[in-house]
Amino acid sequence: MRAAISDYHELKGRILALIGRGVHEPLDEEAFNALSMDVFRYQFESNDPYRRYCLKMGHDPESVKHWRDIPAVPTAAFKEVPLACFPPEQAERVFTTSGTTTPGKHGRHYMRSLELYNASLRPNFLAHVLPDATPMYMAILAPSAEALPTSSLSHMLEEVRKDYGKPGSAYYLGAGGLDYQGLERALNIAQSAGDPICLLGTAFAFVHFLDYCTDHAKTFRLPTGSRIMDTGGYKGRSREVAKEELYHAYEATFGVPQDHIVNEYGMTEMGTQFYDSILADTLRGLSAARHKVVPPWARTLVVDPDTLEPLPPGKIGVLRHLDLSNLSSVMAIQTEDLGYEVAGGFEVLGRAKGAEPRGCSIAVDEFLAAQVR
Repeated sequence: MRAAISDYHELKGRILALIGRGVHEPLDEEAFNALSMDVFRYQFESNDPYRRYCLKMGHDPESVKHWRDIPAVPTAAFKEVPLACFPPEQAERVFTTSGTTTPGKHGRHYMRSLELYNASLRPNFLAHVLPDATPMYMAILAPSAEALPTSSLSHMLEEVRKDYGKPGSAYYLGAGGLDYQGLERALNIAQSAGDPICLLGTAFAFVHFLDYCTDHAKTFRLPTGSRIMDTGGYKGRSREVAKEELYHAYEATFGVPQDHIVNEYGMTEMGTQFYDSILADTLRGLSAARHKVVPPWARTLVVDPDTLEPLPPGKIGVLRHLDLSNLSSVMAIQTEDLGYEVAGGFEVLGRAKGAEPRGCSIAVDEFLAAQVR
C-alpha cells in the first residue's frame, strides 16, 4: 500500500489548525473521530511495522470505525523497530528514551518534522504553567537541548525558555551535575528583587537540590506568583519520595504554595504533554481536584491491565493515549503507566510495579511476532 505525500501535508494542516484553536476550544467527538480515522488510514498505509501489527490484530481502516478502537502500539515497540511513516534517515530529529527499564536499549521516536511537536507544546505550556504571566525568569533543572539533543524534554524546555523566559533564564544542570550554588544565587536574586521566578525540571533534580538546602539550612521565600513545574516520576536511583512529601518540601523550602506547583507528564514516544490543572483552575477561582488536562488534539483512555479494555471513571488501570501530533509515527500509544479517569482528564499514579501488565506484555509479543516476515 502507498500513502500519497499530499496526505501528510493535508493532515498536518488540519492538525495544526486544530492546535491553533488553543486548549480551551474542544473539538466535538464526531469531528475528532473523523480526523483520527483519516490519520489512522494514513499511518496504516505508510508505516510498515504498524500496518503489520494492525493486520495481525485483525484491524484495518475498513474495520475500525472509532478512535477508541484504533490499535495502540506498546511503548516497548519503539525500542524494536523504526515506527515512522517516512524513511527514518530523513528525520529532522530523533528523540530517544533513557533506556532505564532495559539498560542499553533505547526507544526512538523519529520526527519527520518538529513543526507539529513545537506547535502543540506552546499553547499547552502557556495554558497550564504561565496562564497569567509572560515572560518570566526561568531556572531550569535539566540538561539543555545543546547538551542532550536526543531528549524531548530538553527540546521542550529550550523552546519555552526561548519564547517565554526572561533574558538570563538559564540551565542549572549540566555535565558537571547540578549547579547548587548557581541556583541558590538565582533564587536569592529573585527573592531580593521581588521578581517571580519559574522553576522547571525533573522531580529528582529538585530532590537533590532540596537535600542540599536541608544540609545547608537554606530556605527561600520566592515572590508571589513564583511557580514550579516538575516532571518525571518520584522514584529515583537512590530512593522513592512520595509526591505529597515532595510538594510539602517545595512549599517549605521555596515558599511556593501547592496550587502553584504543576506536574507535567510527557513521553518520548509522544509529541503532546499533559499538565496539572491546578494553577489554571486556581487563577480562575475554581477548586477542582488536581488532575491532568487532555488538550483537544489528544485523547486518553484508562484500560484494564489484563484485557486492555476501557475502564469506567475512577477505576485504576494503564493509560492509553491517542495523540494527533504524532502524525509521522503512531498516534495510538499503549503505556505501562497506571492512572484513573476523572472529570476533565486523568491522574497518573506512576509506573506499574514489578512485571509489565499482562495485557501490555501480550501486546509487545503480538507486535514483535507481526514483524517476522
